[in-house]
Amino acid sequence: MIAKMFNWVNDRLPIVNTFERHLSKHPVPKKVNFWYLFGALATIVLIIQILSGIWLMMPYSNTEEGAFASIEYIMRDVDYGWVIRYMHTTGASLFFAIVYLHMFRGLLYGSYQKPKELVWLFGCTIYLVMMAEGFLGYVLPYGQMSYWGAQVIISLFGAIPYIGESLEVWIRGDYYISGITISRFFALHVVALPLILIALVFLHLVSLHEVGAGNPEGVDIEKFRDEDGVPIDSVPFFPYKVLSALPAMGIFGLVFCVIMFFFPEGGGYFIELANFEEANPLVTPEHIAPVWYYSPFYTMLRAVPDPLGGLIVMAAGVAIFFVVPWLDRSNVASIRYKGVYSKLAITLFVASFITLGYLGTVPVTEIGRIMSVICTFLYFAFFLLMPIYTSFEKTSKVPDRL
Repeated sequence: MIAKMFNWVNDRLPIVNTFERHLSKHPVPKKVNFWYLFGALATIVLIIQILSGIWLMMPYSNTEEGAFASIEYIMRDVDYGWVIRYMHTTGASLFFAIVYLHMFRGLLYGSYQKPKELVWLFGCTIYLVMMAEGFLGYVLPYGQMSYWGAQVIISLFGAIPYIGESLEVWIRGDYYISGITISRFFALHVVALPLILIALVFLHLVSLHEVGAGNPEGVDIEKFRDEDGVPIDSVPFFPYKVLSALPAMGIFGLVFCVIMFFFPEGGGYFIELANFEEANPLVTPEHIAPVWYYSPFYTMLRAVPDPLGGLIVMAAGVAIFFVVPWLDRSNVASIRYKGVYSKLAITLFVASFITLGYLGTVPVTEIGRIMSVICTFLYFAFFLLMPIYTSFEKTSKVPDRL
């Protein structure tokens, strides 16, 4: 009876074909390294965020008077509420950490080159939506840093000529951050952006499966196929790649639990200490800084004295990822076979990004200001000079097969 019912559904909804095409029989390169595990880990964290967010949504009050109090209620009175909340905050930081590593792998092995441009664009859009989702969720606890961080970011739109002031009011829903701001941020955070994020992840995976996954060698595994049309240098995604990813998932789960149970504030980087105080519009924190995953772009903002110029530079720091497929002129994909200029450029890029991240979490000093300008220049130089150094550098021969 169960088989008949399943066959009846499968005839009308291609469950088996979809499962085989995108999971069980989907061919993936047989030789990859640990950099290719972060996509699967990102999917796991996304599921954790959605499930923990649903549970947090139930006792949360999206009002100016009740937002902070409801967080205290969750932490103190709801059964295991503190676990769920720390699971969500830890998941947010680890989600960004994994996505940053996933994007770095894309830059390292040319996962944006033809015909994977659309895969890269979907991934960059996911990152952009994640940044918006993280910011909206950051405001919801309505602590001191939530309030003043939102005040700083929203006020940036006021620097836009002609429409700036009206845009500020439109985003806040009021002339100052109030209950209506929390209410609309709550609606966007729990409904609108998660739906967009899930749709983008689906499109990201479908487009990836259409053009084929990459590998550290940058070899096109589609060139050589057996008599059944299956790439010779590939294995089925399930069970081979699923089983090989299980140890990494176990290690990640252990790290996740250690942070969640023993270091949930992350030394003030995951949850700022000022955010354990209720928002007070009359008292400004001594040092306003975003959570660590926004700090590189916050440093870019502070590196430019003009508010509008700072906003443009900060926005360009994110937007420039979208044009990477058309900036790289190299005839090889993997950094293993690129020349010394590409290797030096990506090393300086990583160093500048980490330095920008650190500078964004500490108070401004004269030395820090000079370093932020230098690192911002190096950050953009990696992208803007890419058409030059990838065109003229000497590359190594790529093997035909894995």
